[in-house]
Amino acid sequence: MSSHASNRSRRHFIRDGAAAAAAAATFGIPAAGAQRPAGLPNILCFVSEDNFPVIGAYGDSLVHTPTIDRLARQGVMYDRVYCASPVCGPSRFSIITGMYPEAAGSAAEFGSTDEVLPAYMEGYAATLRRAGYYCTNNQKKNYNSQLDYVDMWDESSTKAHWRTKPAGKPFLAIFNTFTTHESALFQPLTGKVKPEDVPIPPYLPDMPGVRKDFATFYNAMEKMDGEFAARLAEVEKAGLADDTIVFYYSDNGGITPRGKRFCYELGTRCALVIYVPPKWAHLMPHAPGSVVKQPTCFVDIAPTLLSIAGIAPPRHMHGRALMGKYYKAPAKYVFSGRDRMDERYDLTRSVTDGRWRYIRNYAPHRIYGQHVGFMFQAAGYQDWEAAHRAGTLNVVQERFWQTKPHEELYDTFEDFHQIQNLADRPEVSAKLEELRRALDDHMIAVNDNAFIPEGSSLLGYTRSREPNAYPLRALMKLAAKAAQGDPRNLAEFQRLLRHDHECMRYWAAQGLLILDAKAQPALDDMKAALGRESSVPVRIVLAELLVRLANDRDALRQLGTVLDYEPKGVFRLQALNALTYVAERAGPIRPAIVRSAADQHRHVMRAAEHLLQVMDRSYDPYKVSRFAGGGVRYDPEVPANPPTRPYD
Repeated sequence: MSSHASNRSRRHFIRDGAAAAAAAATFGIPAAGAQRPAGLPNILCFVSEDNFPVIGAYGDSLVHTPTIDRLARQGVMYDRVYCASPVCGPSRFSIITGMYPEAAGSAAEFGSTDEVLPAYMEGYAATLRRAGYYCTNNQKKNYNSQLDYVDMWDESSTKAHWRTKPAGKPFLAIFNTFTTHESALFQPLTGKVKPEDVPIPPYLPDMPGVRKDFATFYNAMEKMDGEFAARLAEVEKAGLADDTIVFYYSDNGGITPRGKRFCYELGTRCALVIYVPPKWAHLMPHAPGSVVKQPTCFVDIAPTLLSIAGIAPPRHMHGRALMGKYYKAPAKYVFSGRDRMDERYDLTRSVTDGRWRYIRNYAPHRIYGQHVGFMFQAAGYQDWEAAHRAGTLNVVQERFWQTKPHEELYDTFEDFHQIQNLADRPEVSAKLEELRRALDDHMIAVNDNAFIPEGSSLLGYTRSREPNAYPLRALMKLAAKAAQGDPRNLAEFQRLLRHDHECMRYWAAQGLLILDAKAQPALDDMKAALGRESSVPVRIVLAELLVRLANDRDALRQLGTVLDYEPKGVFRLQALNALTYVAERAGPIRPAIVRSAADQHRHVMRAAEHLLQVMDRSYDPYKVSRFAGGGVRYDPEVPANPPTRPYD
């Protein structure tokens, strides 16, 4: 994928007049108006799903994106833009609130926190409506929170459009397109780019499904660009071009393998172009045709929209206004994270300064390539896993199917695909320490909810900030020790199994699980802890390790009881994740797993079906799960078809 590897930070953006003339007609440059016009500008946001900037203006010579390319020449292109999470729900939470999702327990995909955020944390549309804007949201409604981010719009539907605004009102119109969404890979889109045309990254095998996915992605980007052109033409035809500021951005990284859901560049780096008509040029601190190379995050969008309207961004927003009255220079670092992705649990935190990317894995005992039913419908993932199972991958390609290091560090200018982990290199130790500190400071500043197990009553913005509720600094130290997998910490983990705080016990148990066989001396302590433990997530972690190390039947029965009787869907899901890693010993509770395959919680169904296939040795990478469709937002209260008595 050499076109992706072209590094815009090392060359100037060239305004190509010939290319502009050849591009599809979109947004004409209107005559300049007054320097300080009265009233408020219209705002049009065109949002494409799931794409790394495979865009001509960003240096990709294979793709055909004349609309975005022209907008970049006439407007301002942000070269190093990152999402707060490499998946839709948490990323869109950050866009609508201006907050990092981990600050509010909203970092898991289809997050399960049942907390209603404080009313003052309204989405930007509610604030702009009070300022006089007519606000419409076309199609996408997943904001990963129970705060009412749907009804805040004047209209939110597949037909929502600025045309329905009352006369005299400015509009804020959001148009989302699914053309580039991950699901495009499941029904390949043909076009100018053929599978044989695409370069394949070195971490992927060169196989037909992989090539098909890349070609589909390129062709979807071209189709999306045409859709964008049509939206711009509507504004121009209505005579509103000189009063409309235009945003183009994607919501998270690309859909090809090891992109979306992962904290590498392909999963976190996105596009952002802002066009400001000359009439409103005083709102933009950069000249037309500028390329902003400082790192930018999607938490900056909400404060930017408010700033355009002359509204000071509220203090709870983590982002900075990129333009307008309250413009603020970009931050030095941008942060991203990976939490639960559909039915699979993981925990990763990452920071970039635009060149160097540091990744910290808090679940190094889980492989990168955990089976996610929806994701594995893509032919590229199917081919990749089939090659892994056949033993035909090279060392770099095989890494995705192995457990993770605690820390990763990459120079993305020299190693775009993040192949060479430099975390252990003495010559970059100063950069490693700098980014470690930056990440630690960020996690404390936003009160990162990472160390609260999903389903805990502590999870959420308000509850995790109650006095003495969440000892974050102590948990960060403990979780780091757990993730390092150092047996010298065994005694501390044993001792902390008696701690009075659920999260401390949870991470002590995680430390023992990560130690695996090295935790054997603590076997008796773990059995005793399991017997007295009141927290379901802690019991699940201890039970997994006891089954793994000692084939403990009582621990296995406890996991079966969680499946059959635990009312919270995420706890049932956690139990299935644990059982997946001891599948060869899960036979005695197979009836509970079979019942879980009929659960009302779709993620539980997916996980149970996959586990049964693993147990039966019938799993086939090319066989799509019958539950591989979209997820559910909220947990049902009870599992489906529970037995008449506790599992025995």
